[in-house]
Amino acid sequence: MTALAATAIVYRRQLRQNLRNPVWIIIGLAQPMLYLVLFGPLLKPLAAQIGTTNAYTFFVPGLLLQLGLFGALFAGFGLVSEWREGVVEAERVTPAPRTTLLLGRVLRDVSLVGVQSVILIALSFAFGLRGSIGGMILGVVITMLLGGACSSASYALALSTKSEDALAPILNSIALPVMLLSGIMLPISTDFGAPKWLVVVSNIIPTKYIVNGLRTAFTGDILVNPTLWAVFWAIVFLIVGLWIGTRTFRRDA
Repeated sequence: MTALAATAIVYRRQLRQNLRNPVWIIIGLAQPMLYLVLFGPLLKPLAAQIGTTNAYTFFVPGLLLQLGLFGALFAGFGLVSEWREGVVEAERVTPAPRTTLLLGRVLRDVSLVGVQSVILIALSFAFGLRGSIGGMILGVVITMLLGGACSSASYALALSTKSEDALAPILNSIALPVMLLSGIMLPISTDFGAPKWLVVVSNIIPTKYIVNGLRTAFTGDILVNPTLWAVFWAIVFLIVGLWIGTRTFRRDA
């Protein structure tokens, strides 16, 4: 069995599980949609102050980052359940390479994040989003790359802990600070009254540059430094995530 064929088999199996029970796709969209409905209108009067003519070109990229993080970072819970039920053990005795057991699952998560991103952007148009279509497509691609990185890391952590009780606090302690320090709601800048120490800490978080690049892309500026940095960091995250996930699957799966 070739690696490509084995990856496709795992991908199809994982995708069928989600299609039989699409509630998880809806749950993954629930939080960004609530922010869009309840918080987005509050930003409209502040559009000029945050440096944009359309508040949603600032806000929706932040929601995409949130979707990429939370939509994929908690994918490991499903793997813990499969490990407990013996599914992972059954896959180990097949001729499929261990790496394909990870890649098939990651591709499934990337596909779901992509679909959720498109739905979120489409709904945002109803609330007043206007911007570059090409930039939005690039934003979906970057979100999918970030989703692939997060799901890979999540699976690695799930195989290492093999416990939902241990996995949940670890992921929450990572995802929530990263999301807030990335400035998905409001700019983290001294111009907006943020303390200097918070700005310094925020500047260390690479996801902040991904959000800034997405916002620049949504306005139509694609081949500029902020957008290129967003692509760069998304690719770096994906490579690191796949490397960690691959090592863990080869060792523990």
